[in-house]
Parts: sequence; C-alpha cells; structure tokens
Amino acid sequence: MIPRVGERPRSDKRYRLRPGAYAVLPLGRRVLLTAQTEPELDIQLPGGGIDPGESPLRALYREVIEETGWSIARARRLGAFRRFVFMPEYDLWAEKLCQVYIAHPARQIADPVEAHHETLLLKPAEACDALANDGDRAFLRKALRETL
Repeated sequence: MIPRVGERPRSDKRYRLRPGAYAVLPLGRRVLLTAQTEPELDIQLPGGGIDPGESPLRALYREVIEETGWSIARARRLGAFRRFVFMPEYDLWAEKLCQVYIAHPARQIADPVEAHHETLLLKPAEACDALANDGDRAFLRKALRETL
C-alpha cells in the first residue's frame, strides 16, 4: 500500500489520478530544488507529471531539465507516496501518485524552461524546512540518511 501524506480526500470532490516522478538531487553539500513562483510560491522536489505512454524515468529526466535546467544521472527509486490536492494551474482536483528517486545532477545545460520555475540550491536543513509538502520532506530526509 502506498502511504498518503497531507489532507484526506474530500468526499465532495472527484479526483483524477495524476502519476508523477520526482527527484532528490544532492549536489555537494547542498540540495537542488525547484521553486514554482506562480500561482503562489511552492518549493518542491524537481519533477512532475508522467505523460501518457511515458515511463517514470523518462518523465523524471525530462521534468528535471524543464524545471531546473540540469541533466541527471544514476537515478534510483526511493519509494512513493500519494496526496490529494487541488492543482490551480490545471483547475483540477488530483490524486497525485508521486514516485520519488535519488539522482546525481550531472551538469547544468540550460536555464529552467518551465514557466514560473526557479532553481534553488540549499543546505539540507534549509531544504527540508523549505519544502512545501510532507512527502517531499520525508523522502529528502530518507535520502540524506542514506548518503551521509
């Protein structure tokens, strides 16, 4: 069973399943994150939705480049969680099924191309405090325990 984090689903809403792939990206003594600045500030693990017919790993590599401009290598799955949220940018109530990986940032090849995204490089404690959801925080802590 995949654990749920955050709010319970609301009985008055219909949720659409939205699978996604996200990455913990340690870079030296810091962690690479993304900040979505609109519609409101949301600091998160880089990643996003898996397109129809796309594998989770292919989505992960694509999303990390789009949101941070970094290519990644050696992705390894850490686990998964799900959360029930409203996604205002899509006007959608979603059951997000979040597959989380740890990967190594290989090199920055571009600026983020995803609209309203900025790349952050934070110390681990700052990164844990900054992340917007409990699932991201839990997997960041797990990854840091494994790599330290």
